[in-house]
Amino acid sequence: MRITAVETILLTGPSSNDPWITFAKQTRTVALVRVTSDSGLTGIGETYCGYFAPELVDPVVELIRPILTEGAGTDPVTLGDRMRLCLGYASRVGVVRAAIGAVEAALWDLRGKAEGVPAYQLLGGLQHQRLPAYATGGPSPWPAEFLLQKAERYAELGFTALKVATGGTDQQTRRDLPVPGGRDAAPEWEVEKLRLLRDRLGPEFGLLLDGHMGGGRSEVWDLELATRVLHTIEEFDPILVEEPLPYTDPDAYAELRRRTRIPIAGGEQLSSAAEFALWLDRDAFGVAQPDAAWLSPSEFLAVAANAAARGTLIASHNWCGGAGVMQNVHCAFACANTLIVELLPDAGPLHTRLWGDQLVIEDGQLLPPTAPGFGVRVDDRLLADFPYRKGHEEFVSMPGKVLRT
Repeated sequence: MRITAVETILLTGPSSNDPWITFAKQTRTVALVRVTSDSGLTGIGETYCGYFAPELVDPVVELIRPILTEGAGTDPVTLGDRMRLCLGYASRVGVVRAAIGAVEAALWDLRGKAEGVPAYQLLGGLQHQRLPAYATGGPSPWPAEFLLQKAERYAELGFTALKVATGGTDQQTRRDLPVPGGRDAAPEWEVEKLRLLRDRLGPEFGLLLDGHMGGGRSEVWDLELATRVLHTIEEFDPILVEEPLPYTDPDAYAELRRRTRIPIAGGEQLSSAAEFALWLDRDAFGVAQPDAAWLSPSEFLAVAANAAARGTLIASHNWCGGAGVMQNVHCAFACANTLIVELLPDAGPLHTRLWGDQLVIEDGQLLPPTAPGFGVRVDDRLLADFPYRKGHEEFVSMPGKVLRT
């Protein structure tokens, strides 16, 4: 089997069916790569770059197309390494690396379809019969009554854990709210939020907190403020706190870990296994968060193996389109050290049409997909229903984060 065509597909569609997501952002863009083989089989991969800068993907695919179509076979690991080597200077980290990851993912999907097995069987075998899942809810709508309505809705959908963002977003203006009392009052703000959620949802419901300090905030915490916040919320036993500090100082992450018993998570913006190693070497993460649509499936596995060797768990970042979600789901099932899986609580048609019946949640637990490859479906009707529209990517303006709708 050989590759005969490689193409980029850009789509735009609803960000979600969830009103607590769409109040902040109604649409999103998705960047897919489709590889076609001489057998007629196709493979689909996604890069998370499509959410932010979709039009940067195709130029990279154009550059690497000859690597795939000049008779080099279809092995994802061999071709993934070759693509990264050929664009080594440009692909050490960042967008080029992420676009290569989508091509590699498409090759894994193709191989799974050719062999008739789910991708996780090729990526390391099925390591879990089911995995805990949490609803990822984006911004924290405020006033508090809206946040509680959001949490109750996710519980009604069958989730038993929820991640909320630090700070708050005004339900009417869709803008970040200044913390009453200023930046130094963040501990009191987060305590109030988690206490409200704990009282409403009960002691067994899992809570996660996302700092979003890695990017997209005009004002970030420093080590001392993060320490104060975490000390005040320890009583609520959060499963993890994600990105409580910027990605500028892994040693600060490591020091924060020493100061709290709450697991510190991060890594969603790291785009290579080598980059992750710099953080894991410093013991910066209690829970590593690779993203198979920002790295690649093989790089994801390398990160997970490195983390496992240190006794570190993983919880993949998973705010992708439908194909990227499935890449992360399959990688999560292939890694023994997966703690929990991030999922969109009420995905829109651009997600569900891609994954079909392959995403099944039962009693708050995610079940293994069963279709060959990543189980993603792309047909002419999908392309017609969700044509790409320029200007619907996520962007950040200052002061505060404003999402284009």
